[in-house]
Amino acid sequence: MGPMPNLSPRYRRGASLLSMFTIAIACGRAPVGDSATPQDAPQDTSDAEPALAYEPGGMWMPSQMPAFADTFEAMGFRIAAGDLADPTRFPLGAIVSLGGCSAFFVSPEGLVITNHHCVTGALQHNSSKDRNLLHDGYLARTRSEELWAGPRARVYVTQRMEDVTEQVRGDLAEDVDPRERARAIERRVKDLVAACERGRPEIRCTVRPFFEGAEYHLVEQLEIRDVRLVYAPHAGIGVFGGEVDNWRWPRHTGDFAFLRAYVGPDGKPAEHAADNVPYRPPHHLKVAKAPLAAGDPVFVAGYPGRTYRLKTAHEVREAVEFHYPHLIESFDAQIATLEELAKQDPEVGIKVASRLRGLHNYRTNFQGMLDGLEKGGLAEAKAALEQNLAAWIAADPDRTKTYGSVLDELAALFEAREKTRMRRTAERELLGASDLLDVATTIVDAAYERAKPDAERRPSYQDRNLPNLERWLDALERTYDRRVDAAMLELFVDRARRLPPEDRPTEVLEALLGKDYEGLDAAAVRRRIAALFERTQLEDAKTRKKLFRTARPARLRRSKDPFVRIAMSLRDLREARRAEDEAFSGALDRLRPRYIAALRAHAGKEVAPDANGTLRITFGTVRGYRPAPDADVYEPFTTFRQLAAKHTGKEPFAAPDALLAAIERGTWGPYAAPELGEVPLDFLADLDITGGNSGSATLNAAGELVGLAFDGNYESIASDWLFVPEVTRSIHVDVRAILWILDAVDHGDHLLEEMGVEPSIDAKAPPKAG
Repeated sequence: MGPMPNLSPRYRRGASLLSMFTIAIACGRAPVGDSATPQDAPQDTSDAEPALAYEPGGMWMPSQMPAFADTFEAMGFRIAAGDLADPTRFPLGAIVSLGGCSAFFVSPEGLVITNHHCVTGALQHNSSKDRNLLHDGYLARTRSEELWAGPRARVYVTQRMEDVTEQVRGDLAEDVDPRERARAIERRVKDLVAACERGRPEIRCTVRPFFEGAEYHLVEQLEIRDVRLVYAPHAGIGVFGGEVDNWRWPRHTGDFAFLRAYVGPDGKPAEHAADNVPYRPPHHLKVAKAPLAAGDPVFVAGYPGRTYRLKTAHEVREAVEFHYPHLIESFDAQIATLEELAKQDPEVGIKVASRLRGLHNYRTNFQGMLDGLEKGGLAEAKAALEQNLAAWIAADPDRTKTYGSVLDELAALFEAREKTRMRRTAERELLGASDLLDVATTIVDAAYERAKPDAERRPSYQDRNLPNLERWLDALERTYDRRVDAAMLELFVDRARRLPPEDRPTEVLEALLGKDYEGLDAAAVRRRIAALFERTQLEDAKTRKKLFRTARPARLRRSKDPFVRIAMSLRDLREARRAEDEAFSGALDRLRPRYIAALRAHAGKEVAPDANGTLRITFGTVRGYRPAPDADVYEPFTTFRQLAAKHTGKEPFAAPDALLAAIERGTWGPYAAPELGEVPLDFLADLDITGGNSGSATLNAAGELVGLAFDGNYESIASDWLFVPEVTRSIHVDVRAILWILDAVDHGDHLLEEMGVEPSIDAKAPPKAG
């Protein structure tokens, strides 16, 4: 399971395409808020487990947790469900977002734990061909050795969540023009955000839609802007098993890392500076003293990115027929291109490492989605659920009057949109294929938007967001490579040129290659793309930053830079597409709340909104599963000796010597599980997580730290659409594994002591240097 993609101001290629297309492609549960078992889903019909005291599934808002007071008591939680209603109290006050991953404080000195794959950017930022931290890992033995994670690294601490539905949706007329409806909502959201942040530069506010826009909530967060890398284990621990084991069980990956949040000497968030000091969080988690065992109640708190359970059956069908097959094909082509370039030059390999990991992860994820929907019968199950909903509406005159033909109206809206989906998709792919074209488009848009009053600008170009765009420009210094950028642009040009004429993004192709593009052979296309890079000045960081800050439309119209000229020539097209998107969004906004109201009324109980990057809680127990009706049950824990047995010496199963030596010594100290006879490495639970939950704290019945979430099993991937409790499992690093590696392998005694853990293993191996 990967982090949510770290997008450019508008869109990125690769793993970000899911966000780029705004794919509304998933389905709900039966009835909504429940779990379901499709006809073809694996079911355990023998050796049945005792009845559960809870219903698995659900990514719950803190405000919903008091409704589960009885459930928590029945499950044996010692922390009350009501204690999880306030995001500023313990333990939720210790849970943070990294802007794509989750994390949590574990000391009063701002020490943060998250997943290893969530610090890939920090490792990449500090790596070179002579110092590859992505492979070797890193341990700072003093505060002065802690490495800046880069200009885009952030820690967000939630301080307030407030329902602002009335301020956003109130008095919006039913018959208002769809595009005006979308613009009115955008204006109201911007006003709320501006009021929240006014006079408080340390605060970052967002207004997020919940229940498909039926509700809106304002989220206020402290934005910590100086984040530093403290510790990441060797890749043979942090990514052991690689893509072979990704989304699989049994798993033997130590997917964890440490960061530290820094603030200015006055205690307020500040840009990275040598005299900054560690942030002192209001709460931090304590390591559990009682050993975790199968059957124990656990809960996860984190920031899940996106799920799609409240979408319609039509949207599911479109995902199965178009979006996922298209994305998988695109990812395969990108992976092949990038891996070939990485083989040719190790420095390129470092620059594309994060992108490649994201592509691999999302490719596996999307294939699992497709398999679950097609082969697992989940698409059919969703269609059946919607038929039941339609019948329920039709069975009562009052319900018919209230909800009417909302399902038919939504279907008609989606069907109309389908007619141009391939062309729109290809346009967006081409516009996002090149970093430099992306830069040029951002410069052009910023020039036009700056001419407007701040309140009237597109949100991405308001004053509050301009520093984010500059940080993105800065970050390109560590990831941009002409060979990569040209190859990716050539790849997407080739894909676009092979489309049927009615689907081809002709205007974009003509802007890139010329009006004679159809008659060009592959060599001529390559030469024309190469000429763009030879004549551009946007590869120079100072030039692109100066243009971004100072350029005006009149100056850009005179520019001779090829990428700027392309961006200028396509501005009318992009504005037309934006107007179409606004009209579609506004039309959806009129219908979605009525659809959601019907779903919630039909459910007759608490319903979880789809994940949207805000703080959520999911609860369940530590337990294994049976992957197929005739298969053996998977046990819920894996161990380090199993990892050693899996070691081959070749990636992705190449464990570092220090780890293998420690396993061979078998000095497990207080971290061993008595029932296993050694230290547990990873474990399973029936918790409901998705991308963005990576790095989420896993807590026991008392609210103590027992692990962190980092993945799910392959059978669970389609749970973003429909939660199937028999086979949906989350995968977690056991905190005892983290402590043992620090104690016996990498000798991070200072970090153990900072977390309140006394080092106890006198390892014979000498400490490794940072």
